[in-house]
Amino acid sequence: MPPPAGTSRQRAAKDVVDVLNEISTLLHTGLDRTTLSLCVSLIENGVNPEALANVIKDLRREAQALEETDGH
Repeated sequence: MPPPAGTSRQRAAKDVVDVLNEISTLLHTGLDRTTLSLCVSLIENGVNPEALANVIKDLRREAQALEETDGH
């Protein structure tokens, strides 16, 4: 008896996140598995990947600026 369809889809999704996590680690993106999963979900739902990347970069810059401000 084959596994339920939902199970194979979940396994495929996990495999994709595993590969993306490996690539993310190799490229030193600083994105964890949860963040990668959220990004994939957003892109699958129509978010422009370049716009998403720009938002992530902007958020990182803002976080860095806040850390520098709080540190002084």
